[in-house]
Order: sequence, then structure tokens, then C-alpha cells
Amino acid sequence: MKRRILASFVGVIVTGVALTTALMALLAYQLFEGRVMDGLRQHAEVFSAMIARQGAQALDDAPRGELRLTLIGADGAVLLDNSADPDGMDNHLDRPEVLAAREDGSGRAVRESQTMDRSMFYYALRLPDGGVLRVAEEASSLTGVFLRTLPLFALVLLVMVLLCVATARRLTAGLIRPIEQMTAHLDDVRGVPRYPELEPFVEMIEQQHDEILRSADMRVEFTANVSHELKTPLTSISGYAELIESGMATGEQATRFAGEIRQSANRLLTLINDIIRLSQLDGPMHETNVEPVDLSQVAENTVRQLGLNAHRMGVTLELDAKPAVISADRQMMEELLYNLCDNAIRYNVSGGSVRVEVRPLRDKVMVCVQDTGIGISEENQKHVFERFYRVDKSRSKATGGTGLGLAIVKHIAARHDAEIEIDSELGRGTAITVAFPRGARA
Repeated sequence: MKRRILASFVGVIVTGVALTTALMALLAYQLFEGRVMDGLRQHAEVFSAMIARQGAQALDDAPRGELRLTLIGADGAVLLDNSADPDGMDNHLDRPEVLAAREDGSGRAVRESQTMDRSMFYYALRLPDGGVLRVAEEASSLTGVFLRTLPLFALVLLVMVLLCVATARRLTAGLIRPIEQMTAHLDDVRGVPRYPELEPFVEMIEQQHDEILRSADMRVEFTANVSHELKTPLTSISGYAELIESGMATGEQATRFAGEIRQSANRLLTLINDIIRLSQLDGPMHETNVEPVDLSQVAENTVRQLGLNAHRMGVTLELDAKPAVISADRQMMEELLYNLCDNAIRYNVSGGSVRVEVRPLRDKVMVCVQDTGIGISEENQKHVFERFYRVDKSRSKATGGTGLGLAIVKHIAARHDAEIEIDSELGRGTAITVAFPRGARA
């Protein structure tokens, strides 16, 4: 990247210097041409005044240096030329500078001389008798001027290029340095100097870094929790089985121990199923199957399915559901409502109730599960959707809870762009509301 930026800088600089040099040469030539023409004009005016006073013979005695003087008659015939034989010269009426002088009083041109076979500067001045006096000087072409000044321009160009390359190197190094420092400190870019333009990129890196750390911490914590949660029923199963195997438990005691083993095994299976389900929800989105789902029907099936559990716990189940169709994964909707209702039953009190409501509301569909259970303190409300978090650990284990139900609810809601709200008070119960957009997509 650094080489590419440096090469771009050098390319732009060299091109700019070369174009500037060529432009300077062109401007210098134009200035040179203007000064030559101005000098020729002054000479033409002087010689014209001399001809007016003394006649054409005045040109023979006039000092003229390297100037070429040509006197042309009104008919275009060359009457006098100090550099060629007038008798052998063509009619000059068609010469550009002569034509311009006859029409406008004066004319100028830079062209190849047909007589001298050289490039010449011409300035022509119309005389009072209709003739034309032309003063000329050998022209230095643009190429010639450039070639004569080439060594100086080359030296200036070389110096400028060297200075510009050094400057480009310094600018490139300064431009890349913050990026290199960020690359070297990707773990923590907060103290690294940076450009304002890089702020969105830096913020994204910091956010991703925080998410990675948070995810790593959650995985470590999740692994530790899984190990602990699995260890408890397995230890129980192993202990009871060992007592039965050794013959220490017989008769009714063996039957009771077998019941404890079955209960621990069921809890272990439930825990493993919830862990597998959470892993699936953490996986790719293509596992979902979106279709129109009437949440009132799902709620009705859930209440019927959990009726026996509620009766066993001494809890009354109530349903108030209006037809409300959303686009969602049916299985996930069943899991979400089952976990919400199951949680409300587990953490309820004998003689309590659970009310399930489904309401279409403008552009949303609201699902609310409200119980009259033990409630959740304000400080615990922000943790209840975390994995293996239990408000009452003894009650959860006694009723077979895994501590993963609300974590599954949170994942399913997130997949459907739904919002979750919790309203709870210790000793008075809990209400959890999930708001689905009408066009929810898993």
C-alpha cells in the first residue's frame, strides 16, 4: 500500500513538473516572439521614416545588422532586398504579412522563407505610395529555444523531482503511520493517533473487538455453566445407581432411588435438548422456515399442552387471544410461547394464575404472558434472559427448570425482529411482552 501511494505521489509530481516545464518553455517562446516582433516594428517605423525623407536609396546606407530588408512595390514586385537578388524573386502579393499590411496597415508572420529557405520573423508596414516595407529576422523555432534551454530545464526538473520524491516519501510515511500503528495495536486502538476520517473504521474495530471479547467470555462462562449443570444430575444418577448396585438399597428404597435416577435423567435430557436448541439458534439463519403463523392458534395449543402441568402446580391458565397472523417460523413461535408459559407456571404460587394474551395492534402483534408468581427484583430483571440465570435456584431445580428457557425466548425474538419488555415486582408477579412486527421475518 505504501509503495502504491508513493508511486501515485511521484507520478503526479513528475507529470506536474513536466507539464509546468513545457508550459514555461511555451510561454518563454511567446514572450521571445513578442519581443522580436516589437523590435521589428520599431525598425520598420524607423526605415519607413527614412524612406519618406530620402527615398528607397536610404536603405542602402542605413545600419541594419542582421535584419533583412525588403521593399515591395504596390504591384507586389520586389524592388529591393538586401539578402537576395530582387530580379530572381517571385511576386510577393500573396505573402501573408504583405496581404495583412496592404489591408490593415501592418502585418506579421512567422513562417518558412521561400527565398532564404529558413524560418523567419516578418513584420510588414504599408508605405504611403501603396508599397510595403518588410523587415525580417531569422526565427528561432520553439524546438530550438527549448533545446537551448534544455540543460537548465533538465537541471531544474531533476532538482524538483528529487525534492518532490523526498516530500512524497515523508508525506506517505506520515499518512500510513497511524494505520500501521493501528495494525500493530488491533487489540486496543483507543490510544492510537488517528485521522477523523478513520473514526468509523476504528469504532467498528473497537465494537468488533468488544463483541469478540464478550462472546469469548460468554462462551467460557457458558462452558463452565454447562459443565456444572450436567455434573449435578450425573452425580445424582451415579450415586443412586451405585447404592442400588451395591445392594445397599432394596425394596421401596430401591424403587425410590430408581425414581430419583429417572427424574435426574429426564432433567439431563431436557438440559441437553435446550443446549442443543440454543446452539442451533446461534447458528446460520437458513435453518428457519418462514410461513404465515396465527399466534392466537399457537397460544391456544400451548395453553392446552401445559394445562396438566398448571393443574399439578395449582395454577390457573387463562387465554385471551385475537387472530393475529405474522410471517414467522412456526416451530420457533411454539417454543417461544411454551417457554414463556412454562416459566410463568414454574415461578408461580399455589392458587395463582397465568394469563396469555395475543393482540394485533396497528403495525405490531403483541404477545403477553402475565403471572401472579414470586416476581423479579429490579436488579435481576436485566439478567433473566441470560443463560442459566435463575431468580430462585432452588425452585428452578425442584421444578426441573434448566435456566435456558428465557435465553431461547430472547434468541427467537431477535431472529424475528421482535422487542421484549418485562414488567415485574417482587411478590406480585411478572408480565413479559413480545412485540412482533406484522411483517416479521425469521
